[in-house]
Amino acid sequence: MRRAMRESLKETVQGLMDTGISTTFTKDELNELGVINSHIDITPDKIKNIRKSINVTQMVFAQLLNVSVASIRKWESGTQKPTGSTQVLLELLSKSPQALNFRINR
Repeated sequence: MRRAMRESLKETVQGLMDTGISTTFTKDELNELGVINSHIDITPDKIKNIRKSINVTQMVFAQLLNVSVASIRKWESGTQKPTGSTQVLLELLSKSPQALNFRINR
């Protein structure tokens, strides 16, 4: 019975993580359950390619993402990495560059 409950909890939490819903579980608790927290790997080249795929300057890209131009420059040069929700947004844009079209076509 305990095993079935644990497996059910693992599946539920894994489903939450896979859909991007945050949880209050610690990293150790997730590991103990066997939940895989996928790492987002956004490289400087990927960021530059995302920006170029939507054909905008660093300044316009910064405005679209609501960050500073300095942040874009640092991300593209590799001196700094985007964090949190910006990583998720960039991952989304790498798969669907048109996702920001609604902000461009005003």
